[in-house]
Amino acid sequence: MDDDTADLPDDVDALKAVLAVERSKLREAVAERDAGAAELAVARAKASEDLALIAHQKLRIAKLEHQLYGPRSERSARLIDQMALQFEELQASATEDELAAESAVAKTTTVAGFTCRRPERNTFPEHLPRERVVIDPPTACDCCGGKRLRKLGEDVTCTLESIPRQWKVIETVREKFTCQDCEKISQPPAPFHVIPRGWAGANLLSMILFEKFGQHQPLNRQAERYAREGVPISLSTMADAVGASCVALDPLLRLIEAHVMAAERLHGDDTTVPVLAKGKTDTGRCWVYVRDDRPFGGTAPPAAMFYYSRDRKGEHPQGHLAKYAGLLQADAFDGYRPLYLPSRSPGPIVEAGCWVHARRPFFAMADLEENARRRAAGKKAVVLSPIAIEVVRRIDALFDIERLINGKTVEDRRAVRQELSKPLVEALQVYMREQRAKLSRSHDLAKAIDYILKRWTAFTLFLDDGRVCLSNNAAERALRGIALGRKSWLFCGSDRGGQRAAAMYSLIVSAKMNDIDPQAWLADVLCRIAMYPAHRLSELLPWNWRPQVASVTAVAA
Repeated sequence: MDDDTADLPDDVDALKAVLAVERSKLREAVAERDAGAAELAVARAKASEDLALIAHQKLRIAKLEHQLYGPRSERSARLIDQMALQFEELQASATEDELAAESAVAKTTTVAGFTCRRPERNTFPEHLPRERVVIDPPTACDCCGGKRLRKLGEDVTCTLESIPRQWKVIETVREKFTCQDCEKISQPPAPFHVIPRGWAGANLLSMILFEKFGQHQPLNRQAERYAREGVPISLSTMADAVGASCVALDPLLRLIEAHVMAAERLHGDDTTVPVLAKGKTDTGRCWVYVRDDRPFGGTAPPAAMFYYSRDRKGEHPQGHLAKYAGLLQADAFDGYRPLYLPSRSPGPIVEAGCWVHARRPFFAMADLEENARRRAAGKKAVVLSPIAIEVVRRIDALFDIERLINGKTVEDRRAVRQELSKPLVEALQVYMREQRAKLSRSHDLAKAIDYILKRWTAFTLFLDDGRVCLSNNAAERALRGIALGRKSWLFCGSDRGGQRAAAMYSLIVSAKMNDIDPQAWLADVLCRIAMYPAHRLSELLPWNWRPQVASVTAVAA
């Protein structure tokens, strides 16, 4: 200690000078440290912004390729979702690093600040209501204190805000009057309610229905959220509302069913639906039949009809299509076979094969990208087959032609297919027969080739009929919501619950296919359907629907 202080001067002024020098050195060291930290923070922010920008561009490219060229693989939609999630995380990290850089730069004067490059923000929608908040103006000049101020202009900062859901009780008053001459009491009739002894308005009912069947939120979760918002509604009361609403909407469901079954061509498919049973869950089925004439230039509006069954027996699709005669695009489920018999009444259904189903097993043995990902992750690579790669390439060439004629007339589609697609299909048949002769019976490729060759008539029907699509994707898109919902509601509570779900899926999916907001449509329909003339109910179908602003306003007033 004595050695440390031996060199210090004894004079107070000299000590102050030494202290000032040391403080100056300390400030320089702190400034240098802050500058280094700021430079590092800015570099991190720039790197984070670059990563977010790269992820954003990759996401945009993937979406554009998916839109222009169709799915490059069976997992393309899932990969785009993963890329979107990755971009979200990187963008959030870039913002955090930008704020950290701003904080670090504020401590130094030698490091330039950094701000992320952001695209120009879209103008706020014009239909949104505006709330003007004027900050109290100054009453005196900040410079001289004078009070003779004159308004020069104003700067406006727009902020998009969300107001939490508002609940209210509508009290509908029906006054009674008595006649002073005959003493008879007169009173207006009670308003209509979808639910007997109604307690819920049409907007509330549509919200409950759409969240349960369109957003896959079970009633118990809705009840918990409503209770937190200060409006406790019992689960049984909400279940009553769902049942009553389904009964009220049944006439529209029958009209949609008639419209779908009047189609020249249907897409059919099914998916699993877990159903609650005693101490376990059974595997039920949800069937869908989609009418979509837009690919061949049809003017009939698209719609979808769902059905539920406890199992996957062939009697179910046979019952669904008992009165139908036309084209059916579906997979090779054996339950469809009786529908294709010539002796069937009211007539045979013509089978049209789905090339996406046919392509899928080949693609599993030809996915170069998946193999690269597996190798990068240190997993065992899948054995790729040159035959499968060639078959996938030839089938993809057919889909490239289909994208050129999507939406064209039946005659135009057939003409292009005869000219461009038919030679490719004939060459594909020759190639598959040659390769099949070299494979053993149990080989996976042999099974995939046999799947096509044994149903060659169904797979080549599109060459002679312009109404036929190359794939059954319309039905698979309609079922996508059920696949997402299984992760939320886990299982149906009963067979009746499955039937109700199928009915509501029919209404909601049909509305979406016609670019109609399902919740707004259901609210308006529930408000009007009981008083609507039966012979005009078709006016309430999604493709004919014209919302009556007055009716909706009356419910929400």
